[in-house]
Amino acid sequence: MTFEPEQLGSSVGELAATLKALRKGAGLSGDRLAKRCNMSQSKVSRIENARVRPSLVDVEQILSAVDAPADVIERVSALTRLANTEWRNLRSLRRKGLGTRQAELRALEASSHHMRYFLLSAVTGLLATPEYIRASLAHSPADTSKAVAGKLQRQEILHDRTKRFTFILTEQAVRFPLIEPHALAMQMDRLASLTHLPNVRLGVIPLDSPVPGIPLNTFTLYDDRLATAELSTGSMVFRDSRDVGAFLNEFAGYERCALFGERAREILAEWSAHCRR
Repeated sequence: MTFEPEQLGSSVGELAATLKALRKGAGLSGDRLAKRCNMSQSKVSRIENARVRPSLVDVEQILSAVDAPADVIERVSALTRLANTEWRNLRSLRRKGLGTRQAELRALEASSHHMRYFLLSAVTGLLATPEYIRASLAHSPADTSKAVAGKLQRQEILHDRTKRFTFILTEQAVRFPLIEPHALAMQMDRLASLTHLPNVRLGVIPLDSPVPGIPLNTFTLYDDRLATAELSTGSMVFRDSRDVGAFLNEFAGYERCALFGERAREILAEWSAHCRR
């Protein structure tokens, strides 16, 4: 399936209209379709009016209930995949304001129970010192003061015991020289201190450790419902269960290779000492 990035996430309305037309074509009321799909009638209504984004499972149930032919199933399934994938252009995010982006992330974190972060090339804002955060935004042409404040404010969630966090950082991410050596050592010390939080599991993958496959992107998982992958020009948002499942499997592979607890603190202390020298 080929597509333009702008198509991603914008096909919810088209999908809703298509599903409604298929129901009517099958001669079914919303209530009868709901019973066939073991859904509530209100959910069917919300799907058909584009007020809720249906999952692939929801759509498969509806297609089965209306006895859709194979070519329709293929077309509507592809449309569902588009509706559940979103492209967030970095230029658009900057126009909206980087502070607004921090508010969106804060809401996403508040609605999640277990968050998993694979950090390939740099430290994420939740783990960063103020100096590291400012340096990470220094290239932006926009005003970054609200973004810095938003990132620091978001760090409070690490102390919410109802949340679970798993961070996996490559050696490249930990040691990337974004800031001068003494400040980078302090950043490493912060990472080590966060390993003591009972709801935070923080691991590192040394450069000489074998890993499954070839890591290509920093990505984040919010429970088992949503994944985001970072690119240099923006980010992709995945809601399709197959895509999220693929990221969960990839994360599990890296987790098996990472060092945690005292072993992580020992190697972070070694890298920190090297910076100070």
